[in-house]
Amino acid sequence: MSRQKEFERVSVKPASMYLSWSSNDGKFKYWNKEASKDEFVDLPMKFVVLMERHTVKGWHDKSQSGIYSNEVKNIGSEQLEVKSFKGGVIAKGIYKECKEVIQNAGGTYHKSIYAMLEDGTIINLSIKGACVKAWGDFSRDNSRSFTTKFVSINGVSNEKKGSIKYTVPVFELSDSLDATQMRVADDAYDRLDDSLNRVVNALHSHEQEDLSIDELEEDDIDF
Repeated sequence: MSRQKEFERVSVKPASMYLSWSSNDGKFKYWNKEASKDEFVDLPMKFVVLMERHTVKGWHDKSQSGIYSNEVKNIGSEQLEVKSFKGGVIAKGIYKECKEVIQNAGGTYHKSIYAMLEDGTIINLSIKGACVKAWGDFSRDNSRSFTTKFVSINGVSNEKKGSIKYTVPVFELSDSLDATQMRVADDAYDRLDDSLNRVVNALHSHEQEDLSIDELEEDDIDF
């Protein structure tokens, strides 16, 4: 390792683009910082799943700031530290043991899916509520194919709970990766894994106060 690495700043964005589901629009969106507005990504989408993580996001009314947490691979055994940007620590521990405190504070469980687009770009899909269930049902039956096939979203499913109407993406298996795409995906995974490990290490270092997450939306519905 070169001496320069000692002084490199840790990127808090292992992915190039962070997308969240907009139920009203039936599309993924991301925050365009330069334009100070949401941008939408039209369907269809096609990507390779690299890894999945668990996290908490939301809005903390008391401090009038966003809620965020670290990401964990195993939510049943790894500790989450949930904070608000202006209010400090909300809860720390195993999610199921802190769930009520987190929810009462305004936090919501999110599935964090890291993926690679066809051009090699690493993205993050942040989903919650009914989208998590849709992904869970799809993943349960198809996860063994994630290393060899693309996943596509070609359309949405219109749902209703009581008087609330909402949409969820429809996930499907798509084309098989060729040899070149497999190598690119493996390289993307290695780069992502290295980046995430560096962020985790930074959480325990002097750079902790510099870490933040992407823009949070106050009006995202939980469905």
